[in-house]
Amino acid sequence: MRRRTISAAGRRLALALAAMAVLPAAQAQDPFGKLLAAPHRSERNVARDPYRHPAGTLAFLGVREDSVVVEILPGSGGYYMEILAPWLKEKGRYVAANRDERAVSPYKEDHQKLLERLKAEPALYGAVVVTKFNADLHEIAPPGSADFVLTFRNLHNWIERGEAEGALRAFHRALKPGGVLGVVDHRGRMDLSQEAQRKSGYVREDYAVALIERAGFRLAGRSEVNANPRDTKDHPEGVWTLPPTYRLRDRDRAKYAAIGESDRFTLKFVRQ
Repeated sequence: MRRRTISAAGRRLALALAAMAVLPAAQAQDPFGKLLAAPHRSERNVARDPYRHPAGTLAFLGVREDSVVVEILPGSGGYYMEILAPWLKEKGRYVAANRDERAVSPYKEDHQKLLERLKAEPALYGAVVVTKFNADLHEIAPPGSADFVLTFRNLHNWIERGEAEGALRAFHRALKPGGVLGVVDHRGRMDLSQEAQRKSGYVREDYAVALIERAGFRLAGRSEVNANPRDTKDHPEGVWTLPPTYRLRDRDRAKYAAIGESDRFTLKFVRQ
């Protein structure tokens, strides 16, 4: 029997067709890969990707390109805004719920920098909606309009200032029934009370879950995508001892650099 041969051109065509078949599946599995490598992202934010795991975090929370997403306090750095705003621009909506007029320095300046950045890069951020956030003093979005409310490393501040319940009321109002609240924060020690850790920046995970569920949410999932077992959570300046803050400056800097950023819980709640 004569064996059929395939020409070099035929092999190239077969490989191209195979690649075309694989590409949509890869994009479906990692829809944020292209955005993470995009040139508009700041070097400072890119350097934090190994600690913040944005693709895994957003995939776990279930954010889609047609979602209405409210991010609480994106700040002047706009870490997640750089990823989400361009992705949601065509089919969804990105809402930046940032500081209000009561903000003090340096938060007041951070808010102004955010506005300047949006104005300077309209191709990326021209569709961004900016609203006010301060506990439950404002509507962060029209009631029942948001698919997602996302907050990254903010809960500890609201707990420390006694503002957590008000913030959660604002989130509940903004979300659609069944909408998702995504919360990432510094995970505290289980052998200490929350009160004992209140000024350290760490939050007991069980405390966070109970607090949020009392506000009308149901825990729908946990992820260890932002876990860091090297974090001993006993640092002299709390979580701010670690990078990127390095509150001790050069003292034991190599030690804290080796630990990396904090151990974090990643929680997904559904509005009831």
